Amino acid sequence: MKKGVYTTLVAAGSAALGAYIFSDENRKSKIKSQYHKVKNQLLGEETNTIEKAGKPEEVSHHEDSKMVSEGAQFGVQYYNDYKENKEDTSQ
Repeated sequence: MKKGVYTTLVAAGSAALGAYIFSDENRKSKIKSQYHKVKNQLLGEETNTIEKAGKPEEVSHHEDSKMVSEGAQFGVQYYNDYKENKEDTSQ
């Protein structure tokens, strides 16, 4: 009997917490972005194109590797500038 009461209380508390968290748009967007970030890390996906451009040596970026071997450095230079600007603004 008590097990059913505890289950009901936990379910009601979870629903109330979920409603509270998702009622604010700012919190909702933060949770969604964190969810997608964790999902991409677990699946090994890299969605940021700037990150992909800065790593042409990886096998999965065959076309980028080919362009860099032919002398193209735009992607690598852009990635380096992006990282430097990101570090400057974070300090």
